[in-house]
Amino acid sequence: MPKMPSERKEEQYLKEREKFFEMLPKLNRRQFLKVAMASAAVALAKNQFPPHSFQLVEAVEAKQGKTEVKFRFAYISDTHLYERKLNERFVRAALKAVQDVNALDPQPDFVLFGGDLAQLGQPEELKLGKEILSELKAKVYMMVGEHDWYLDLGEKWMELFGQPWYSFDHKGVHFIVLNSVLVDDYWTETKMTPMERMKFMAQLDNPKGKPFTVGRGYGDVGKRQFEWLKQDLAKISKDTPIVVFSHSPLYKYYKPWNFWTDDAEEVQALLRPFKNVTVIHGHTHQPVFNKIGNINFYGMLSTAWPWPYAPTGLPKLTIKMNRADPFDQFDGCGDGTVEVLTNGKADKIYNLWSREPMKVSARYLESGGKEDVPPLPLDPSF
Repeated sequence: MPKMPSERKEEQYLKEREKFFEMLPKLNRRQFLKVAMASAAVALAKNQFPPHSFQLVEAVEAKQGKTEVKFRFAYISDTHLYERKLNERFVRAALKAVQDVNALDPQPDFVLFGGDLAQLGQPEELKLGKEILSELKAKVYMMVGEHDWYLDLGEKWMELFGQPWYSFDHKGVHFIVLNSVLVDDYWTETKMTPMERMKFMAQLDNPKGKPFTVGRGYGDVGKRQFEWLKQDLAKISKDTPIVVFSHSPLYKYYKPWNFWTDDAEEVQALLRPFKNVTVIHGHTHQPVFNKIGNINFYGMLSTAWPWPYAPTGLPKLTIKMNRADPFDQFDGCGDGTVEVLTNGKADKIYNLWSREPMKVSARYLESGGKEDVPPLPLDPSF
């Protein structure tokens, strides 16, 4: 006989309560204080169990096992801001992400912005984005996306944020930030206006476009970046952990949507000699995971909207998130953190705003998906 709604609610309550009390002995003092407030939700749940009373971020922390966290950074990506008067919704989402990151305790060592700050690359959009991100407590490292670049070929971006490719070192880890959205010039010959070019580049499926590259692209921009990358890596010991920030994935996922970097193999070849390499990318607006040789790849969430998964080419290690609720602005969106471990690898935690957090560990990728498997979604994925 089917269970009544009240019985299903009671069963859910009991399961969550059991999970809560199993978790408590595993927490240190700081983590315990962070979850103490959740006990109020347990007390109330018997009458009316809220769908997200138990955002068990602390349970994720408690399951790190023997590998210690060296440091943590946060990320915000793909805000796609219009001017506030045109679209307040994306502005609210960006502000929420900033509030999330500012509420982290302890604060992350820094914050990565993963690209596509603006929607149409207009000066007012970029300035609004800078204003919002300036409220972050931690230092911010910026990465450019195609939506930021193709109105004026990066002129305003560089004025506001500086060089679009660079590197820095932090606690023994070498970080590299790339401009991975360079394409061959197809606009000069066709006499496109800057806004026509921008709108073509903003399409998911650009009929006149070219694939993204790192070492190619219009003029000698890509060649200069690729030469810089070779010289930068030549100075680094092969035992030094490398973390690369790239807006497009540094592999070939789905070409019709340009979830694709055409010279990805050439970039991977430069990274192959290093023992531990992690690539964190935006652009795809979804949790997506890959491993190629010595490189672990993680996609970032968007704060604006989630993309569906492509019909082909999805990396086999990806655990697809459930279908997003179209009536919930925040569903399928979010921000998150990356824990850099003492062994040089990284665990990534997705803060899905309307769902439970999702942790994808280095051990899951390193084992080819055999160990530390993230929970599989119960509902249809997209």
